Amino acid sequence: MTVDQAKIVIIGGGAIGCSIAYHLAKAGERDVVILEKSGVTHGSTWHAAGLVGQLRSKRNLTRMLQYSVELYGRLAAETGQATDWKPVGSLRLASSNDRWSEIKRTATTARSFGFDLHLLSAVEAKQRFPYISTEGVVGGAFVPTDGYIDPSSLTQALARGARAGGIRIVEGVRVTGIKVRDRRVVGVITDQGTIRCETLVNAAGIWARDVGAMAGVRVPVAAVEHQYMVTEKMPGVAPDLPSLRDPDKNFYLKPEVGGFAIGGWEKDTVPFGARGVPFDFGRELLPSNFERFEQIVVPAAERLPILDQVGIRNLINGPIPISPDGEPIMGRAPELDNFFVACGFTSGIAAAGGAGRAMAQWIVHGEPEFDLWAFDLRRFGTHHAGLRYLYERCVESYHRYYLIHWPAEETAAGRGGRRSPLYQILNERGAVFGARFGWERANWFAPAGVEAKDTLSLEGRPNWFAHVGREHKAVREGVALFDQSSFSKFEISGSGAFDALQRLAANDLHKPPGALTYTQLCNERGGIEADLTIARLDEDRFYLCTGSGFGVRDSHWIESHLPRDRSVALRDVTSARAVVNICGPLARKVLEKATDDDVSHAAFPFMQARELRIGYAPVLALRVTYVGELGWELHIPTEYALHVYESLWAAGQEFGIVNAGYRAIESCRLEKRYLYWGADITPDYNPYEAGLGFCVALDKGDFIGARALARIKRAGPDRKLCVFTLEKPVPVYGSEAILRAGKILGVTTSGGYGHTIGKSIVFGYLPTEEAGHADYEIEAFSECIPATRLARAPYDPERKRILI
Repeated sequence: MTVDQAKIVIIGGGAIGCSIAYHLAKAGERDVVILEKSGVTHGSTWHAAGLVGQLRSKRNLTRMLQYSVELYGRLAAETGQATDWKPVGSLRLASSNDRWSEIKRTATTARSFGFDLHLLSAVEAKQRFPYISTEGVVGGAFVPTDGYIDPSSLTQALARGARAGGIRIVEGVRVTGIKVRDRRVVGVITDQGTIRCETLVNAAGIWARDVGAMAGVRVPVAAVEHQYMVTEKMPGVAPDLPSLRDPDKNFYLKPEVGGFAIGGWEKDTVPFGARGVPFDFGRELLPSNFERFEQIVVPAAERLPILDQVGIRNLINGPIPISPDGEPIMGRAPELDNFFVACGFTSGIAAAGGAGRAMAQWIVHGEPEFDLWAFDLRRFGTHHAGLRYLYERCVESYHRYYLIHWPAEETAAGRGGRRSPLYQILNERGAVFGARFGWERANWFAPAGVEAKDTLSLEGRPNWFAHVGREHKAVREGVALFDQSSFSKFEISGSGAFDALQRLAANDLHKPPGALTYTQLCNERGGIEADLTIARLDEDRFYLCTGSGFGVRDSHWIESHLPRDRSVALRDVTSARAVVNICGPLARKVLEKATDDDVSHAAFPFMQARELRIGYAPVLALRVTYVGELGWELHIPTEYALHVYESLWAAGQEFGIVNAGYRAIESCRLEKRYLYWGADITPDYNPYEAGLGFCVALDKGDFIGARALARIKRAGPDRKLCVFTLEKPVPVYGSEAILRAGKILGVTTSGGYGHTIGKSIVFGYLPTEEAGHADYEIEAFSECIPATRLARAPYDPERKRILI
């Protein structure tokens, strides 16, 4: 190897690594080297099935995959390397009523994106794919722009395009270590020497976890066995036959050299390389397991009777990467400033084009052109990297790939690891738990005689609907307790703490100790990177609280912008403090019985922080709400949490106090137009579009995003977040189309049912010129429902109930 220095080093010469290199070359980067331990395509790429589907539940993820299709359509002509791209479309069948509901929901999502998808009857589906039996088929969906491609040829074309742009690809060189100094990779150690670099990209596929460990970066990705069979040739297979998926039968199919390639997602797949994937594993396969594959081929033969007449040419078994939630892992590692990750692509061929472009943008510009939080490495933490958790979740995620994705469904694997001090008592009182960032959290409470278990539904009402309504009613009319110990919590202190946070926050933190500020942290474009509350505990000490799943992301954003002179310290205190939220119009009466301190409105106003004593416990109380009622978040040293809960519970008996869960919070926050980061607000949106202009203090001095936000305020936002109530109580979840006079105007960001107002509620952005009407329609499950836009929150728009 003659290379000893490069600006950017990419580890891994599969489809993802070569696509990143290709797009870096397109961005003008020439000093780039791919290090491949074996040969280009070796590992998982070469034995991939090559299906390319585009539609996902979120618009940005669909856009990323749409770009893949666009690229594959021109790549062969551009590079001179054939790719065998077949844009023949894809057919997805519904072999159950629930699956048909899911497909109709998908069709609504596609319509909101302007994505070309056609719903078909069983007869029409058979016209598209004549080999199927229509027995049990309720309907289908056809996407004309989907297709399939030869994975090796695609990768070679990307590699050729990268080389043409000046990128060097070095094969047969193994990375053995990574040099790190002052939070930066400074060199890559190989079996042929060391390469100095400014940026390192881990695109090592099934080896990504091991490569990350070389640099001290946690990459929660595993490898599992994946099988598919290739049939003997059959006469008369049309060259334009689409790919086929029947998820109820748990199989996919693509035409393959006159026959079919058929695979699926086995329930009992086997992890590969749990203690480290062998580095000498290259262009190899694993022993086939026909007994395990029966769970795929038997249902496939029910749908495709011709399989009983055609032989199996071979059964391919190869390792593929997968993450704990089944989604890819992309972005900058929080542990290091110049270490990027692109791995965990279970459907890497479909994603390669778009992922490569997004990663190149991330590396060159510091961020992709649109938000990719669903794929961001920072959605994971230390909890997800443990081998036991990782493989339990990855095996489950693999099997769930074709299962119905029920709204509000919880996973079963990897549960019970993180429990608040209240877990046991809440469990005894009927809590039905969900999981968030490893935490067990009460979603709702089953009354005596009701099974404490979710029963799921798409178009109907789930079994918890009425019970959540009861909890919601207690919040609105009485008093309730929520366990919110899973909040991510940080202390920021030091002589430079105020200046650093004032530069980060869009709102003004120049307030006396005891003040609580709701603010966004924006990027230079004015996009919302975080949405959180900051309490000023002292002149140089602050307490920050954010969502359970956002702690890694938000702390990384903050740390990345702190001064390097050690004048500021950021400390994670999530596990040190439990949180009990007491809320409702009777909350003060209960709190007054449990504390000797004055909690009147005059003594303890809204958006203030105070130290209280509840029973024997010292408590940091924050008077804030996410449900729109009088309430306090009580941040408690963990060892006192159960005592505080018991004290409040005892004090609240005469007031009818109840336990409540996160699904009641969701219903209440929708009625109050309270926003959720990751859905209603993201880096793609700015505070003025979201109706959060009151949180922007342009007159406080310079802060990150100030110039962009000033321009937006002067010009006015291009779009506005609107609130709609539906005239029919249909289930809504987000990603529904918003229409007016038959024209699609936008897509909903959140949806649910408001139990006080008795209506379904959705939020969604509309172009400013279209946002002033009253009458709209929301398309849910392919039905258009009349909807009314509200100028203010559906519930208590004057905020009178908060300020009592």
